[in-house]
Amino acid sequence: MRPPKFWQNAPQNTGAVAQILRPLGAVVAAMTARRVARAAKIRTKIPVLCVGNLGLGGAGKTPTVIALITLCHELGLTPCVITRGYGGALRGPLQVDPMLHRAEDVGDEPLLIAAFAPVYMAKERAHAAQLAQTSDADIIIMDDGHQNPDVAKDMSLVVVDAARGFGNGLCAPAGPLREPVQTGLARADMLLSIGAEDVQAQFTAHWGHQIPCPHITAELSVLQTGMDWAGTPVIAFAGIADPDRFFTTLRGLGANVLRQVALGDHQPLTPALMARLQKEAQLRGAQLVCTEKDAVRLPNSFRAHVIALPVRLDVKNPETIKSMVRKICVV
Repeated sequence: MRPPKFWQNAPQNTGAVAQILRPLGAVVAAMTARRVARAAKIRTKIPVLCVGNLGLGGAGKTPTVIALITLCHELGLTPCVITRGYGGALRGPLQVDPMLHRAEDVGDEPLLIAAFAPVYMAKERAHAAQLAQTSDADIIIMDDGHQNPDVAKDMSLVVVDAARGFGNGLCAPAGPLREPVQTGLARADMLLSIGAEDVQAQFTAHWGHQIPCPHITAELSVLQTGMDWAGTPVIAFAGIADPDRFFTTLRGLGANVLRQVALGDHQPLTPALMARLQKEAQLRGAQLVCTEKDAVRLPNSFRAHVIALPVRLDVKNPETIKSMVRKICVV
């Protein structure tokens, strides 16, 4: 389900509907504050780096986790990841095995991340953390959980989409936030905003005065695979938080997007749906294209017919993150 448009209104002009819903947003903020104030259920024997966000929906946490895995490797560390496995049927705790598990079992994001580092999944993060600390990892990266106190954190990195920012600055249902900006960032060690230079400038202009922690920037860039997209007719589909960003990226590469199919975030790619898309692609002489996160949800029989567009996070000042990781790890 797409978020309501008024969530993206300017904070100084939130609109009538947001104002009507504002008292409910205050209730959500109070509930989040009470949850955050709870004592941690577990403090692990190895450091925990949490990657979270303040809003509902995607902000770029998965590519950030993958980028952090790479940075940890560069520091000589052995990272692992803990996650709740959103959308998966299994409760865990378990280690995600790409050779054994499917997206329906553990969720698409854990399956994607497992290609880069060991991933431990449980519906309760504390259980995943307990399993992770039995491994040979020397740092745990927690995928989401900024508002969850169950696992004690040694460092918190908050991620935000620079284009959307923090929307109208209000808590759901009046706005897109789980908690107020200043409250959430007060617990953060660093803010990472993701987007091109122009939207980064807009984000800083709108929100810079409310950022009390170090702020670094990053941009998603397409991983070069040798594919020449210029003029290639494609039918693109995406079941992510912001499908339009994927379609815009394809057009920026020069692809001729004949049709774009925006699906719900984590939406199952059923054989019936894929058969319809494949038939249309064949009739129109087009290539089916999706994101990496969608690719792990593809039925096996359709994997050979779809190209996944890989993207990676280009952190503009990686040494800032590395220095903070060094503070919590013996490197």
